[in-house]
Amino acid sequence: MPSRRTVLAATMGVTASLAIGGTAHADDTRLRSLISRMTLPEKVGQLFVMRVYGHSATAPDQADIDANLSEIGVRTAAELIAKYRVGGIIYFTWAHNTRDPHQIADLSNGIQKASLSQPRGLPVLVATDQEHGIVCRIGAPATLFPGAMAIGAGGSRDDARTLGRISGAELRAMGVNQDYSPDADVNVNPANPVIGVRSFGADPDAVAGLVAAEVKGYQSSQVAATAKHFPGHGDTAVDSHFGFPVITHSREVWEALDAVPFRAAVKAGIDSIMTAHIMVPALDDSGDPATLSHPILTGILRGELGYDGVVITDSLGMEGVRQKYGDDRVPVLALKAGVDQLLNPPSLDVAWNAVLKAVQGGELTEARLDESILRVLRLKAKLGLFQDAYVSQAGVSRTVGTRSHLAAADRIAGRTTTLLVNEEGLLPLSRRTHGKVLVVGADPASPSGTTGPPTGVLAAALGELGFTATARSTGTDPSAATVSAAVAAAREADAVVVATYNVTAGSSQQTLVKQLVATGRPVVAVAVRNPYDVAQLPSVAAYLASYSWTDVELRAAARVIAGRVRPRGKLPVAVRRADDPTQVLYPVGHGLSY
Repeated sequence: MPSRRTVLAATMGVTASLAIGGTAHADDTRLRSLISRMTLPEKVGQLFVMRVYGHSATAPDQADIDANLSEIGVRTAAELIAKYRVGGIIYFTWAHNTRDPHQIADLSNGIQKASLSQPRGLPVLVATDQEHGIVCRIGAPATLFPGAMAIGAGGSRDDARTLGRISGAELRAMGVNQDYSPDADVNVNPANPVIGVRSFGADPDAVAGLVAAEVKGYQSSQVAATAKHFPGHGDTAVDSHFGFPVITHSREVWEALDAVPFRAAVKAGIDSIMTAHIMVPALDDSGDPATLSHPILTGILRGELGYDGVVITDSLGMEGVRQKYGDDRVPVLALKAGVDQLLNPPSLDVAWNAVLKAVQGGELTEARLDESILRVLRLKAKLGLFQDAYVSQAGVSRTVGTRSHLAAADRIAGRTTTLLVNEEGLLPLSRRTHGKVLVVGADPASPSGTTGPPTGVLAAALGELGFTATARSTGTDPSAATVSAAVAAAREADAVVVATYNVTAGSSQQTLVKQLVATGRPVVAVAVRNPYDVAQLPSVAAYLASYSWTDVELRAAARVIAGRVRPRGKLPVAVRRADDPTQVLYPVGHGLSY
């Protein structure tokens, strides 16, 4: 890998004077000078953050080359940067960017080299969605923490800050310098299909405190945190990936609920804020999504909240932003609304050329582009990328997935598991009286590159704690034959642990649990995603909420079941009765212990 100095010398020394860090506005004069030398196509490119397939910037697998040619018209990340001069790259697991930490570091270095080698080359913001819990792009052996709602159940701002600091240090070691986390949405709708456990909870003040703490943790490790999804995606039953949600909160409700965590993020010095593809008529009655709303992004976020950092769109490939306007209009309208970074358009060629033509035709001014580019370059300068954009393999080995980091994640997880029901003191289970345990239930695809499946992880963890545990996957929609086989196996066990996943009325998961309870064997249920499952299964004698099915949370649940750790988590959301949703079954703050 060439040194930073070598690359700068090869690029006419344009950025040599930009070895600045510290405050975001440290030297706008130098940044403005740099912008003044950029061509219009280079300026347009700086505004885009794009996906690209492959584990390498220059030598991806043939299948990834084919995917890049099909979707972007280039073969590699290096060609993407050379053609479009994009200011950011986003990593995805499905794009094969994140095989392992050392490979990720090599990819990051290759991306930086490709960009810095261009005329007037600039460092790249390398981003990903590392929320932890159910949304992570970089899995083991990197350290994986409990997700936001689990952290909300733990209620510790120190834990949130530690999560951000450690996760940030590991991301930075791999060359990832912008994380699309934390989620600042206040999840007050149990039917929310897209946020749910990605939110810290339903209490705006509690969410605000945890958001601010996590932001400070990430940014102390020189990774830009990103609060999302402004102006607040927590009260919707529609997934903006596939539809166009409408939030009907009044302006007063929005101020008291949704705005609170974003205000806290701004006060904490958040580096970037992501928009939501939602309509909020009380804030803008035009019918446009917030991503394209000047009243929301410039009037409220910039004006009223006083935010002057980077504003990034949610993915422009999502249906919520594409329903009203074509893919050529969306990026232009987003910039007119006040956005700085345009994330992952379905066709980069269409979007890039639309912005270029909007400037050439006078709909957008070059000065408007310069405003956003200045914010993006301020962030790159603050992150120290003009000083040194590269990372080292030694840094990866020294930082990623270390024993102390993994131990911290386990300790934090141990403070999040929530005991919702414990009739007649069934828990903790005794190895003497309930030594033979059958673990059954839902096995959703393992998130975040964790071990999985959940039944196997729970059984293995219980085995390490001295139980004889057997795993039997029954899935999220078990058939009658699957239920019968599980019930037969349960009769041979001393106790049954069943993992539940988003149980709804009439779900065959209900049938499974009811028949397991009917065997007379003690049944312990673990809600491995939304804690609302407990309302659908009132016959279960003991119910835990783990808030995700990642290894770290399942191991923590096993320690609680075995009595090695006392349950300490408290519900960060209210659970309503299944038969009467107007009634609260378990309020915010509910949580048993022993």
